[in-house]
Amino acid sequence: MSKRPLLRRLFPSPPLSVTVTVFWMVMSSSFDLGQLLLGLVLGVVIPMFAARLDREFARLGTLRPIPKLMAVILWDILISNLRVAGQVLGPESRLKPGFIWVPLDIANIHGIAALTSFITLTPGTVSAALSDDRRYLLVHVLHLEDPAALINEIKHRYEAPLMEIFP
Repeated sequence: MSKRPLLRRLFPSPPLSVTVTVFWMVMSSSFDLGQLLLGLVLGVVIPMFAARLDREFARLGTLRPIPKLMAVILWDILISNLRVAGQVLGPESRLKPGFIWVPLDIANIHGIAALTSFITLTPGTVSAALSDDRRYLLVHVLHLEDPAALINEIKHRYEAPLMEIFP
């Protein structure tokens, strides 16, 4: 038997309970007692299961790289859109799609999630898989000319600033 008080076991995260209940009411088609009771039950049950999940909390370092990183990402998205449009409209035989494994220096799962999002947001590249040990990221590239140059670009433009944000 757990030593935690009954109220804490029933409501491991009161803010999550309230959020689940409120969202249930917002999403339901009617605002009546039955929907409210169901929302309250979900607001009790879901946080109990969520509390059992192994969570990894974000540790933040410095936020100074964020403005430059956002500018780099927006620029890369713009340039990649133009490049991909040219590749798609050109002869298909000139495309050289491929996969590369990017070795990761970043260990923070939140930083890795941001990195995979940035790669996927940039047209022409998609994050495909993360190795079980979180040390390699598989990336699909629409047109792969120089794998080493692309790895270097990902590491310097995205991973390095993310390592400052998520140490």
